[in-house]
Amino acid sequence: MLFPEEGFSFADHSHRRFNPLTGSWVLCSPHRAKRPWLGQVEDASNEQRPTYDPTCFLCPGNKRATGAQNDCYTSTYVFPNDYAAVHAEQPNCSTESLALVAGENASSDLFRVESTRGQCSVICFSPRHDVTLPELSLDEICQIIRTWQSMYANLSADPSIAYIQLFENKGAAMGCSNPHPHGQVWALSAVPSEPAKEIESLKAYRQAHMSTTPDACLLCAYVRAEEENAAAGEQSSRIVLQNESFMALVPFWATWPFETMIVAKHHLTSIASLREPRIADLAEIIQGLTCRYDNLFQCSFPYSMGLHQAPTATHPDAAYCHFHMHFYPPLLRSATVRKFLVGFEMMAEPQRDLTAEQAASRLRAQSSIHYKISLPANGT
Repeated sequence: MLFPEEGFSFADHSHRRFNPLTGSWVLCSPHRAKRPWLGQVEDASNEQRPTYDPTCFLCPGNKRATGAQNDCYTSTYVFPNDYAAVHAEQPNCSTESLALVAGENASSDLFRVESTRGQCSVICFSPRHDVTLPELSLDEICQIIRTWQSMYANLSADPSIAYIQLFENKGAAMGCSNPHPHGQVWALSAVPSEPAKEIESLKAYRQAHMSTTPDACLLCAYVRAEEENAAAGEQSSRIVLQNESFMALVPFWATWPFETMIVAKHHLTSIASLREPRIADLAEIIQGLTCRYDNLFQCSFPYSMGLHQAPTATHPDAAYCHFHMHFYPPLLRSATVRKFLVGFEMMAEPQRDLTAEQAASRLRAQSSIHYKISLPANGT
C-alpha cells in the first residue's frame, strides 16, 4: 500500500532514526508522550548533605571499607578502586579452564573466552561531600579535566593497556553507590564493544570519503551539519549550547529522553591534546549542560557520562577518533518518572517518545544558573 508523504510530522508520527556512530536504529514514537503514566515513580527527595561526612568512604582523611585511608585532599583525588572490575595480574584462561564450563568438545565457534586485565581507579571531583559536578566552579571543573588528561597520558604509556574509559555515574538511579562527587577510570587490555563499534564507523566514513576528503571525519561533518541546521531555524535545532571549541547537543539519533553529546568542534583525537583556552571551554560546556539538566526538573539530575576518544594515545586507530562525551540520563517526564529500556527495546531496538528536537528545546530553555542559587526576578 502506498501512503502519501504530505502531512508527515516528526513531532506526531512514528519514524526510525539511524545512528551512524554505532550502525543502529532507534524508533521514535512522539505521540506516545501523551499517554498517562501509572508506572514506577522514583524518589525525588533533594536531601541536604553535609560538607563533610565522617561516615563517607570518599571524604578527605576518612578510612575506606578496606581500611585504607584517604589523604586529606583539597582538590581532585585519585586512588585505586578497592573493588576493581579488572586486575593487572591474574592467570590466563586456559583450554582446560574453558572445558570445565563448556565441555571438553566445545566448539570454538560457539564458546570463546579471553582473559582481561587492567586497572581501575576512583577520581574524587571535590573534597566537599555536598556538591555535584554542576555545582562546582569552572576552575574546579578545569582541574578535573587536567586530572583526566594526566590519567589518560599515564595509562597510555603502559603497554599492557589498550583502552581507557573515563566515566561518571551520578545518582542512585544510575547505580551510584556513594553520593560524594566522583568518577572512575577503567583501563583494559582490550577495546570494549561500544567504542569498538564507533571506531569502525569512524574508519568506514573516512574510507568512504577519502577520494574527495583524505582526512574526512564523521563527527566533524556532523558538527558542521548541526550548525547549518540550527542556522536554518531554532525549531529544528538540536544544539543546547556551544562555544568556540565545543558543542553540546541532543543527537539526532538519541535513545534516552534527554541524552546529549559534547563534541569537539575541531578534530581532536583525545583529551591529551587539549590545551588552554580549550580546557576552559570544555569546563564551561560541562557546567552549562549539567546545570540545565538539574534545572529541568529542579533536582540532582542522574546520568551516566563517559568520554569517547582514541582508546590510548598510541593506538593504531587514534587518528580516526574524534573526542566526544556521552550523557545518558534516565529521567523522562519529571524528577520521579524515568525511562526503562524493556520489552520491545530489549528484544528489537531502542524506542523513545520525546523527539531529539523537543528535548533540545526544553534544555535550551533552562537557565545556566543552578536552581539552588537564588535567581533574579526574570529567572535568567
